[in-house]
Amino acid sequence: MYIIYTIMKKPLVGITLDSEKGGHYSKFPWYALRENYLSSIVKYDAIPIPLSHDNKLVNSFSEFLDALIITGGDFDINPKFYNQKRNGAKNIKNKRTNFEIKIYKKFLSLNKPILGICGGAQLMNIASGGTLIQNLKKKPINHEQLNPRNETSHSVNIAKKSKLFNICKKNTIKVNSAHHQAIKKLGKDFKISAISKDGIIEGIEHNKHKWCIGLQWHPEFIITQYDSKILNNFIKNI
Repeated sequence: MYIIYTIMKKPLVGITLDSEKGGHYSKFPWYALRENYLSSIVKYDAIPIPLSHDNKLVNSFSEFLDALIITGGDFDINPKFYNQKRNGAKNIKNKRTNFEIKIYKKFLSLNKPILGICGGAQLMNIASGGTLIQNLKKKPINHEQLNPRNETSHSVNIAKKSKLFNICKKNTIKVNSAHHQAIKKLGKDFKISAISKDGIIEGIEHNKHKWCIGLQWHPEFIITQYDSKILNNFIKNI
């Protein structure tokens, strides 16, 4: 009974999954999630709950979960979701995107904390009416970094009048980078909280929600003290 009571006291964080049709791991469809998406949440005393792509479960998930992380992955959002023709987008996964839009909007309406990471930040922007750059040029910054993902590769400037600045207490921080797309037009009620030196939007946050932040980098690697501060603040605001 004590173990159950202790678990129930900890916040439950829903984490979206990537998906594959088959191959490598199994000939049949399977879900995928890098281990540090989960371990980084456990580190800050919360319980990660992976979420299957089932629209029928959106209401149930949103009722018992305390917060949501929308992850990145090996995919691009179909440009039809932001009224554009395909021009650089690849590896489309419509089932995942449909599910993530629905659960994002549900958590947004419930004012529960939301963290979008890489493709998750792009998803949040699209779900709120924004658009994407479908394929970034490699210069002057290669946003699909060549060095390992658990190392930083470039810096971002943080807007002083932002929640992100209040968390990090720093004008410029170093981040890792693993994306070939980026936010173009901002979605409704979002503002820019971080930007790279070549003008790419690296962080967004919702003006009306208590804690809704999208980051183009991967804080779950916890490379810097600022990654740690962001994840810790996310959990503390549950």
